[in-house]
Amino acid sequence: MTTPYQQSKCPKLYLAPMEGVASAHFRAALSKIGGFDEACTEFLRVPKNPHIPSLASKFNPLDTYPIPQAAQIMGSDSHDMQEMTRELIRLGAHRVDLNCGCPSGTVTGRGAGSSLLKTPELLYEIGKAMVDCAGNIPISIKLRSGFEDTSLFDENMLAAQESGASFITLHPRTKIEGYKPPANWALIKRAKNLLNIPVVGNGDITSVEDAVKMLKETNCDALMIGRGALNNPWIFHEIKAHFNENHPQVKQWTQTESYILSFLKFMPPKTPEKSKVNQLKQLFRYLFDHNPLLHEHKKEMLTTKYENSNHFIDLNLCKLNSCNL
Repeated sequence: MTTPYQQSKCPKLYLAPMEGVASAHFRAALSKIGGFDEACTEFLRVPKNPHIPSLASKFNPLDTYPIPQAAQIMGSDSHDMQEMTRELIRLGAHRVDLNCGCPSGTVTGRGAGSSLLKTPELLYEIGKAMVDCAGNIPISIKLRSGFEDTSLFDENMLAAQESGASFITLHPRTKIEGYKPPANWALIKRAKNLLNIPVVGNGDITSVEDAVKMLKETNCDALMIGRGALNNPWIFHEIKAHFNENHPQVKQWTQTESYILSFLKFMPPKTPEKSKVNQLKQLFRYLFDHNPLLHEHKKEMLTTKYENSNHFIDLNLCKLNSCNL
């Protein structure tokens, strides 16, 4: 397969699903800046004997309108996962993704997330059940490189492909490694050489240079960016501008202000003020981390007691403005 990099065209860019960070209101706010081609929900957990309609109702395909949004689900029972897939498609999901990567102990202890990497047969069974009910709606699978190690790497990659998945996304760290050490991009290249379906590379893309390097080193077909987009919400536009000199640059103060205000606006209406402030602190922490000039203000931003969310924004937006963020 000829990769987008070889064609000197920008690859497809995905916003990664990130539990506890990439909430619906974050995705909606980031869509105001845009640049990515698809978003994906945080995982919807499918427990044993779930009430499928009430679980699926948490999915809103218009959260990031006009950017398409896929639904990610996580569970260990193939029948329940199939039923959830069917219901999400009925609600308008244009793609459903199987989570085989979450490293959380509370998740893996129930046989879901990255624990599926211990049993390629179950990974295949669940993936196939989802594909069998999806019709022409693509099913994708997001995986880590293994659970404790990479001894079942090839088996897991092939199980995903043989299940009928349209593509896989690989975050090349094991469950045990968490988010350290650096992502092993050589494993993305290994998956690309092994499989006949597209491979999306994910992990440690924080700049245009990282994106180009991953494409060159791995030959992957597309890129998925998570925390890099939290630190730098313009990273997708910057990557597209690298491949297309006519792509407009949008990093302007008014864009930053709109992004922050949209994040607050799209929070659920009944969110308590304390929770609003805490979520804003988390968002600002990533933005402050991206700019060395803001490091000295980070502790102050995180520890100051604010009257309410508007007070927080008034005091901290000016700091971003002063650093041209």
